[in-house]
Amino acid sequence: MATVTLTDIRKTFGSTEVIHGVDIDIADGEFVVIVGPSGCGKSTLLRMVAGLETVTSGEVRIGGQRVNEREPMDRDIAMVFQNYALYPHMSVFDNMAYGLKIAGRSKAEIATRVGEAAKLLQLEPYLDRRPRELSGGQRQRVAMGRAIVRKPAVFLFDEPLSNLDAKLRVQMRLEIKQLQRRLGVTSLYVTHDQVEAMTLADRMIVMNAGVADQIGPPLEVYANPRTEFVASFIGSPPMNFLPLDVAGEVAPGAARLGVRPEHMRITPTDPRLTAEVKYAEALGAETLVHVALPDGTMATVRQSAGELQPEEGASVGLGWDAGDQILFDAKGVAV
Repeated sequence: MATVTLTDIRKTFGSTEVIHGVDIDIADGEFVVIVGPSGCGKSTLLRMVAGLETVTSGEVRIGGQRVNEREPMDRDIAMVFQNYALYPHMSVFDNMAYGLKIAGRSKAEIATRVGEAAKLLQLEPYLDRRPRELSGGQRQRVAMGRAIVRKPAVFLFDEPLSNLDAKLRVQMRLEIKQLQRRLGVTSLYVTHDQVEAMTLADRMIVMNAGVADQIGPPLEVYANPRTEFVASFIGSPPMNFLPLDVAGEVAPGAARLGVRPEHMRITPTDPRLTAEVKYAEALGAETLVHVALPDGTMATVRQSAGELQPEEGASVGLGWDAGDQILFDAKGVAV
């Protein structure tokens, strides 16, 4: 097991800087998720930890040792990729055992390690099968098994569930979380899916155009976003951003106001705003009511299924508690 420390990590391609100084200390056994939209630099950051990309400046330490100049095979890490990267002509057993064979491990040790991983991942009935004979979820388990048998100090996951359907993704992220807890291995996990990040992470790094906009436990990041970007990216549906003149007494430098959809309510008495109902999405346990403010700004109100739903085109009042609003300055930073 190992700690991972990133100190002022920067990456430049030519004259373009794509990672702008990321700092984080990851504890032994911690599960950290790097989340953000496409092109934000999250996979590049992970690949620098793995040694697949060179670090332009800054320092990567694994287990207290500087690894900037070390090859991937010398960093005591194991990586699980989006596309599984399995050898199609090899059995499940041979795919999981391949790295150990290359490392010169004995047949007895290989059999023991593969057997333990197969039992852990419920792959014992499939050890003689080829990858083409497996489902997507089973292939992903094989890819994880290949990483587990190496007993690395750090697991690195690069969007491992992106190729799976929605139902299987839910199942697999639960399995990954339980597996990481059972093994206690320090893990970095990249995803563009904020729900995945919220459910898996001990802490998450929210990346925005190469900058770590916020680092913290998921619920803390959700409740206290430091920037408009974090507030809009973390949460589904995203935070509503409203005109400042409805805020009443505001902090110096404030420019915009944010309210989560679940904190906003449709109210006939003492509304803070009026709006026109555009459409409603009935999702079973809840309904999302989408409304347009007089200035054209769109907002979303999350209601429980039992609440009275307004008709499309209706004029409604909107309310929320002052303690649930967040103010942002002109640069999009919480004040």
